[in-house]
Amino acid sequence: MNEVSIRTEYIKLDTFLKLADCISTGGSAKMLIAEGLIKVNGESEERRGRKLYPGDTVEVDGEGTYKVIKEN
Repeated sequence: MNEVSIRTEYIKLDTFLKLADCISTGGSAKMLIAEGLIKVNGESEERRGRKLYPGDTVEVDGEGTYKVIKEN
């Protein structure tokens, strides 16, 4: 599982996908999410603006699993 650190209280799902280098553009995020290829904490997620907090996990089909952590 890869860890991705954030400096803020939360991060939106589409922004997280870019930060984790899973995608290169917001349009790519929209497509992945719309196709049901993203799971947050084990459940399929269809909202680009879903807020992710430290401790949440994101599964990206074909890319792997990522955990949100708080940067110290």
